[in-house]
Amino acid sequence: MAAPISRYPVPALAELPDDIRQRILAVQEKAGFVPNVFVTLAHRPEEFRAFFAYHDALMDRQSGLTKAEREMIVVATSGANDCLYCIVAHGAILRVYAKNPLLADQVAVNYRKADITPRQKAMLAFAMKVALASSEIGDGDFAALAAHGFSDEDAWDIGAIAAFFALSNRMANLIGMRPNDEFHLIGRVPKSK
Repeated sequence: MAAPISRYPVPALAELPDDIRQRILAVQEKAGFVPNVFVTLAHRPEEFRAFFAYHDALMDRQSGLTKAEREMIVVATSGANDCLYCIVAHGAILRVYAKNPLLADQVAVNYRKADITPRQKAMLAFAMKVALASSEIGDGDFAALAAHGFSDEDAWDIGAIAAFFALSNRMANLIGMRPNDEFHLIGRVPKSK
């Protein structure tokens, strides 16, 4: 018997508002499965819409961060926040974007020892401070980013991603969101042709 994916009711796809159902079906078509975050958060349609609108605004915008770097921020801060769902799900996405089967585990456990650049370590140090000690952020933190070529807008992106996923981590832990089994293997083994 499979463990539940949420402690709250998970609506059936047919019961969802059309816009939410269409979004979930599009994700299913692309991924080959429905990530549990979509159906668990659909429990509250208005919050689902707001959550994914902000998610998309942060994760899909053009900036000085690569897609892999955005996912590094999610994985590192989710590790610090003990969020199993986000570590596993975004770890899979990071492995795909970075084309590196080891990186997500390294970043989740201790980004300071991960096989990443000094620039990326500075980015993650700033993200971790936002996630864990945001009241302590000061000019020196922005200067450390600038020394690695990050703009003030990049700093906003790094901080906003860390802050948004702090909310996501807490909601996933609150509702007991279980990661899909499929995520565990994505990006670890070569795709069969």
